[in-house]
Amino acid sequence: MRLAKYLAQCGIGSRREACRLIEAGRITLNGHIARHTDPVRLGESLNCLDNIELDGTPITKTETLAYWILNKAVGTDCRLLEQDETSLIHLLPKAPRLYPVGRLDKDSRGLLLLTNDGELTHKLMHPSFAHSKTYHVRLNRPFTDEFVEQMASGVRYKDLQTLPCQVRRLSSDSFEIVLTQGLNRQIRRMSSALGYKVIDLQRVALMTLTLKSLAEGAMRSLTPQEVAVLKAAVTI
Repeated sequence: MRLAKYLAQCGIGSRREACRLIEAGRITLNGHIARHTDPVRLGESLNCLDNIELDGTPITKTETLAYWILNKAVGTDCRLLEQDETSLIHLLPKAPRLYPVGRLDKDSRGLLLLTNDGELTHKLMHPSFAHSKTYHVRLNRPFTDEFVEQMASGVRYKDLQTLPCQVRRLSSDSFEIVLTQGLNRQIRRMSSALGYKVIDLQRVALMTLTLKSLAEGAMRSLTPQEVAVLKAAVTI
């Protein structure tokens, strides 16, 4: 197994985060600074036969995989920074260690998936998989049908051109949009390029997951059925 994949399965973060640790020289494999190309030897019951350490602390086994959903409130920062009192890290349990799958802007709210399953995180975040995320958006003023058509067909801002997406009107000043891209502040910048300002942005679904009746600021573990359905959808 590739080292980054194994580290992700150990619950230290996503595969991308594992790669950053390797690049920073913080991972050692059998006493030597690890490289991305280093394989991990696995024995019976997938026990690791190598000595792997993070900052000198042994990584001995994979954690039990956990899957939670949070209805993030405006003002919570998704970056896991201990020194930031608004950071998501202060809302998470000490165990199991959970990491957000992607981010929601500090001034956005809604569904955030939390897990230590690095393999699932990789599949959900990598742009080649093109998984859907659904948002409800309210603008600073009523918009035209032309705005809906422009958003759906793709918007150019800076040096970017967004992909076509699904958009439907919810009211005179709000709409639903389904994205498969993950560009930084994409909806806000698309709206701004067309002359509007986002007043409220809520993620209401991530593929098969929805908020249902989960209160804002609350979190819960996913049911085994929800996990199974999500994983099945990811592999399609």
